[in-house]
Amino acid sequence: MTKRLFQRSFVPVWLALAALLLCCVVIGKARFTADMSAFLPQAPTPEQQLLVDQLRDGLVSRLVLVGVEGGDAPTRAALSKAMAQRLRGEAQFSNVGNGEAMGLEQDQAFLMAHRYQLSPAMVSAHFTVDGLRVALGDTLDLLASPAGLLVKSLLPRDPTGELPLLLDSLDRGGRGGNGPRSADGVWVSRDAQRALLLLQTRAAGSDTDGQQQAMESIRTAFAGAVQAQQGSALQARLVLAGPGVFGVNVRNTIESEVTRLSTISIVVIAFLLWLIYRSFVTLALGLLPVLAGALAGVAAVSLGFGTVHGLTLGFGTTLIGEAVDYSIYLFVQSDQAALAGGAGKDGWVRRFWPTIRLGVMTSICGFSSLLLSGFPGLAQLGLYSIAGLVAAATVTRFVLPQLLPARFRVRDVSALGARLARVVRRAAALRWAVLGLCVLAALTLVLQRHRVWNQELAALSPVSASDVALDMALRADLGAPDVRYLVVVSGGSQEEVLQGAERVVAVLQPLVDDHTIAGVDSPTSMLPSLATQQARQASLPTTPELQLRLAEALVDMPLRAERLAPFVQDVEAARRAPGLQRADLAGTSLALAVDAMLLQQKAIDGQPRWSVFLPLHALASGDIDPARIRPLLATTGALFVDMKGESNRLYGSYLREAVQLSGAGLLAIVVLLAVVLRSPIAVLRVLAPLAGAVLCVAAALVSVGQSLTILHLVGLLLTVAVGSNYALFFSAGQGEITPRILASLLFANLTTVVGFGILGFSQVPVLQAMGLTVGPGAILALCFSAVWARTPVAEAV
Repeated sequence: MTKRLFQRSFVPVWLALAALLLCCVVIGKARFTADMSAFLPQAPTPEQQLLVDQLRDGLVSRLVLVGVEGGDAPTRAALSKAMAQRLRGEAQFSNVGNGEAMGLEQDQAFLMAHRYQLSPAMVSAHFTVDGLRVALGDTLDLLASPAGLLVKSLLPRDPTGELPLLLDSLDRGGRGGNGPRSADGVWVSRDAQRALLLLQTRAAGSDTDGQQQAMESIRTAFAGAVQAQQGSALQARLVLAGPGVFGVNVRNTIESEVTRLSTISIVVIAFLLWLIYRSFVTLALGLLPVLAGALAGVAAVSLGFGTVHGLTLGFGTTLIGEAVDYSIYLFVQSDQAALAGGAGKDGWVRRFWPTIRLGVMTSICGFSSLLLSGFPGLAQLGLYSIAGLVAAATVTRFVLPQLLPARFRVRDVSALGARLARVVRRAAALRWAVLGLCVLAALTLVLQRHRVWNQELAALSPVSASDVALDMALRADLGAPDVRYLVVVSGGSQEEVLQGAERVVAVLQPLVDDHTIAGVDSPTSMLPSLATQQARQASLPTTPELQLRLAEALVDMPLRAERLAPFVQDVEAARRAPGLQRADLAGTSLALAVDAMLLQQKAIDGQPRWSVFLPLHALASGDIDPARIRPLLATTGALFVDMKGESNRLYGSYLREAVQLSGAGLLAIVVLLAVVLRSPIAVLRVLAPLAGAVLCVAAALVSVGQSLTILHLVGLLLTVAVGSNYALFFSAGQGEITPRILASLLFANLTTVVGFGILGFSQVPVLQAMGLTVGPGAILALCFSAVWARTPVAEAV
């Protein structure tokens, strides 16, 4: 063996070892991620870019919805207050709201201090003699109402009722009074069985590390509050929802699924191989192509994309099942006596390698179509598979034969092969039955063509239905922002976009008045543009003018002018006040609403970019008609986006792209087979069982109510790529099919089915869809290839 190490024939081993070491170096420097933004577009439209920005960095993605359940109402309230107090001191959160009076007092103090800059009633006519008389009369009338105590306390400073008017305007602006209920001094759900908190993280929604730290802080705060309360607090439980929470959960799910499925797959496949080989040396050699393929795949993705997605590693589980096929073909198909002496290796290369090489090339053609996908995640899967299969096949062809020991033996499987030969010879009688099954599958797809494809992006969501239901419930209870319908105003400065938002609100107000839409949320309700603030301040009279007008307006009213001296002072202070800035909202819950709608984006060509997101609220009776919105916005330069509709259009574009790429991949396979086989009939014989397998799998999924997604389409393409190996042996192989070849095909199919089939039990839709598609597809491809076999089957080994 030592002498062999330095022979010329051993050079491929040294080259392979060097390549694997290089792959290890690359992998050691690679970055791994589980961020689902890898499945967002690379070249989005403006509407899609908005969707991407909101999913990755939008302030809505930073909201964490928290519920405290169990125990009695006072206990839940106490826990809510204790958590809020602790979380307000945590650096991970920019805002913590739970409805406590402390927060309401801060909000009210802010609104009172800036009421003349914020009030939409501030026009020049408001402080004329007639305007003052009307406003003072309305305020005096309110003294006899249930709100009389509040009005009486505010009367000296706010006799015109600006604060009640402002509070009413903010409450009606968009949410229509659907804010959270309060009980025991905190927010509670509509059924009062859950205390509520609404948090805003400093970390962006796409920053899963930052979001996870925030989740841990919330859970730590809850545990500390429960421990301090004891008693019935021990029965309380914490529930969390929101984009950041889902992102963390999805990442943890992907990481655990990849580890679990890879471990199960390796163990099961290794056990199957040991049953076949009954030799740990042979088992280790058989797994060498798998190791080489995995390392080459990860290294190629790292070099090609900069990061390696966790789903790519999960997909690598399937590579285990297919890459191990090549060593099975080498070990099982070779004549054992000749193999030990070296002649068997050369014979195997001459007779079987051309067929296996063609199978590898057809797989590469299939996977290559993924490289052109606008889904970066799918492109990673394509590159991983191509690099992995090439590495596995190369190691099998050039390295494994040099590493086989002198007395290498594989367990004799001739008896099993002989039984399989008898089955295959009888299978020809089923050709018409299989053809009928394929025709029935095609008819099923035609008859149910309207429900074959799932057209919604939500079909790809890894978030569980229970988590989605919890999120909807908490969002409804909290009155959290509705972000399906958005009007977006972009510009180069905060002032520019705020002015644009004010124009949008003005042009949409008629639709609110005629009940076409329920309302419009705008940050300008709490942070008007400086131009609007200055106009409102300009409408305020000077102190001498106000005193004269006030004296005239108070004639015949039971109110003396001297009592309103604080009012006169506040008006003069408001006239001279500097413009209201975002920093002035700090410490109020209003900052949360402003930050959710006002965003400073990453600089483009060194220039800052600002955007305002204005959520539109549909009536309870239906959706919003874009045809009523877009004409009104034409003069404002704003963009109307239906987030749900845009996400579905985004998915639809990907689906169309995937169909086109799959067609291109199939065409490449046909051209390759035509060039190599040089016979249209031979090409048809290879493709027929693959087409049948694809039709039957697709029809079976649709028949059980499973609408197909882009991931199932990719799985069907992989079925063709994987199944081509079997079809080539049965319809385009060299010489007759011996029982040993049949045994090798069965073992290879079992490992492939295990590799893909295990994915069918995954909780991640990307992996599950491929498992449910390729696993059964590989079995059918082998069976149909045997039924339609044209290569003669030998009766003896």
